[in-house]
Amino acid sequence: MNAFTKTLAAAALAVGITGHAHAAMDEINFGIISTESQQNLKTQWLPFLDAMQEETGIKVNAFFASDYAGVIEGMKFDKVQVAWFGNKSAMEAVDRSGGEVFAQTVDVEGNPGYWSLLLAHKDSAISNLDDVLKCDGSLNFGIGDPNSTSGFLVPTTFVFAKNGVDPKTCFKTVRNANHETNALAVANKQVDVATNNTENMARIEQNNPDAFANIKVVWKSPLIPSDPIVWKKELDQETKDKLYTFFMSYGRLGTPEEVAKEREILSGLAWAPFKPSSDAQLYPIRVLAISKDIFKIQGDETLSEDEKKAKVAELEAEKAKYEDLMARVPQS
Repeated sequence: MNAFTKTLAAAALAVGITGHAHAAMDEINFGIISTESQQNLKTQWLPFLDAMQEETGIKVNAFFASDYAGVIEGMKFDKVQVAWFGNKSAMEAVDRSGGEVFAQTVDVEGNPGYWSLLLAHKDSAISNLDDVLKCDGSLNFGIGDPNSTSGFLVPTTFVFAKNGVDPKTCFKTVRNANHETNALAVANKQVDVATNNTENMARIEQNNPDAFANIKVVWKSPLIPSDPIVWKKELDQETKDKLYTFFMSYGRLGTPEEVAKEREILSGLAWAPFKPSSDAQLYPIRVLAISKDIFKIQGDETLSEDEKKAKVAELEAEKAKYEDLMARVPQS
C-alpha cells in the first residue's frame, strides 16, 4: 500500500466509511451555484458529472438555479443531494438545509484559496478603494448574489461595513448579478465598479479575452478558503461511501492516461484533485460574517452606546468561540 493509499484509507475511516448495508441511492441531483451563465457552467461541469455517474454507478443530474438560494433551498427540500457551493452559501446550506461539508476544491495553480475583487473599466478614473468610496452618488455598482462569499459577503464586510458605508446611499444604483455578468458589465461600461473574484477572472480571460482586456482590478481582499463540496447529512452511508471515494480518487488513481484525462476535466473547472474537508472549513467564514455584523452595529446611529456595547459583546463572544475552534483545527 503506497503512501497516498494509506492516507486515503485513513481519511475514509475518519469520515465514517464503514460499508453499512444500506441500499445506495440510484439517482442524485448535483447542485451548481450560478456564478456565470448556465451554458458556461454546463461546459465546465457536465464532463465531471458524467465521470461521477460512471464511477459511482449512480445517475447524476445537474441541478441549476437562477441564484444561489435556489440550490440552498433545493438541498433543504431534498431536490439536491450534493452540491458545489462557495463558503457563504455552504454555511447557509449547513445551517438551513441539513448540509455537511465533506470535500474541498484545490486551485489548479496551487493557490491556497482565492480572492474577492473590485473591478473597473481599464479607462476609468477609478484606481483604488478611496475612489470607489467617494460616495457622491455618481457611480453604478454591481454586487454579487447575496449568498456569494466573494461577490457579496467579503466586499460587504471589508469594503462597506468596515468603512461604515451603506452601498444604497453611496452609489447611484446597486444591482445584484453573477460574477460573469458583473465582469462583462464593467467591460462594457454598463456599471462603473463591480465585485468578482480571481477564479472567475481567470475564466473570463480564457473565454472572453477582449472583455478581460478592458478590465482592471482596483481592490483585492484577504484570502478566501477554497470552495467546499456539500452533501445532505442524512444521505445513506453507502451513497456517501461511493461519493467520497470518487471525489478523493478522481485525478489521483488509475492509469497514467486515466489520471491525465481526469486532471484535464478538473482543469476545466480551474481545479486540481480534491482534498478531504468538514464543516470546520466554514469557521473563518462564520468569523467574517460576525465581524460584518459588528461593524454594522458600531456604525448604527439609531442605537445608544450602551445598546451597541451589549450587542457587540454578545457577537464578540460568539466570534471568540469560532476563533477558538479554528485554532484547534489541524493544519494540512
